[in-house]
Amino acid sequence: MRLKITHETSYFYDPPAQGLVQSLRLTPSVYEGQRVADWTISVSGGQRGAAFRDGAGDWIEGWTVRGPVQEVVVSILGQVETRDTAGVLRGHRESVHPLVYLRPTPATGLDTALRDLAHSAQGEDGLDLAHRLAAAVAQAVAYSPGVTDARTTAAEALALGQGVCQDHAHVLIACARERGLPARYVSGYLHSSRDGQPHDAAHAWAEIHVGPLGWVGFDAANACCPDDRYVRLGSGLDADDAAPVRGTTFGTGDESLDVRVQVEEMEQ
Repeated sequence: MRLKITHETSYFYDPPAQGLVQSLRLTPSVYEGQRVADWTISVSGGQRGAAFRDGAGDWIEGWTVRGPVQEVVVSILGQVETRDTAGVLRGHRESVHPLVYLRPTPATGLDTALRDLAHSAQGEDGLDLAHRLAAAVAQAVAYSPGVTDARTTAAEALALGQGVCQDHAHVLIACARERGLPARYVSGYLHSSRDGQPHDAAHAWAEIHVGPLGWVGFDAANACCPDDRYVRLGSGLDADDAAPVRGTTFGTGDESLDVRVQVEEMEQ
């Protein structure tokens, strides 16, 4: 598929901020499943700083905006060619050892219910176990927008039995790590319909490391492995660690934001 992505995040400051520094993980990953045909990132009033590829293989850009500033808009426009690799992250260059992703975080911390869910699945090997864990999470947590928020933990989402893609990813990551499988959070985009219309489509899923096969993606929210409808941006131990935009604002006022994302299939 050839996917066109339009992503705009507007930040509003009251009173105006004295300035801000941002670290952007907003460039699609480089691997066999996708190729960037065109990609532009801009920050209104911003100055681009250093850029580098980190140990996880993600491209990071630094941006600085001098104040006073009342509104900052981070804009992305690009096209990515994708193909279905059955969720396997083949050809992705990274130097971080997979065992690093066994480390728990506050968002993926275990409780009794998560441990019970993790041990409810049995598999013939690591890949089979990962599939069964993803299916168990999909059954245990119903997709329900507005019930959770960005601070909801895996344990809280499982107790509610409801959540969104972030919650499904966190629950699956926690369960996989409990079973000794390295797991990480992935941020990206999803073309959620084939009707040719653009849709709101910021998305997240989990990747689980299964021996010689390496990293394999699992989207428990949609009960599937990522295919050519997905665009991968970057990864981390949890949603906060994999956030596409991180930064520091100088000032004492309030910050609010508005996000608009569209993913549209293009003719090839």
